[in-house]
Amino acid sequence: QVNLVESGGGLVQPGGSLRISCAASGDIFRLERMGWYRQAPGNQRELVASVTIRGVERYAASVEGRFTISRHNARHTVSLQMDMLKPEDTAIYYCYAYGQTAMWAVDSEYWGQGTQVTVSS
Repeated sequence: QVNLVESGGGLVQPGGSLRISCAASGDIFRLERMGWYRQAPGNQRELVASVTIRGVERYAASVEGRFTISRHNARHTVSLQMDMLKPEDTAIYYCYAYGQTAMWAVDSEYWGQGTQVTVSS
């Protein structure tokens, strides 16, 4: 089992910045992909950004150029630097990991509990 614990989040004014982080622990053999999803009230959960173990990044079009994802493979951590925040970025942000708990294990998805990000004046 892999546990994901998010930190950061909170209230920020439009145009401001915020950084959220996630640490994975437990039985970790290899996490192929780590990233962030978000879900606003009444909306489906959507991908915000992800990064592979090789460093290949992917961003939602709505955050491209404003958000930056980073990952530390040895520490099993992933962070999301969010700049130029907009009210529409308000959502619960969920940490996500996809990988194996052992060499013989199948790849599985793991999710954190979520952290609230509110962009409001």
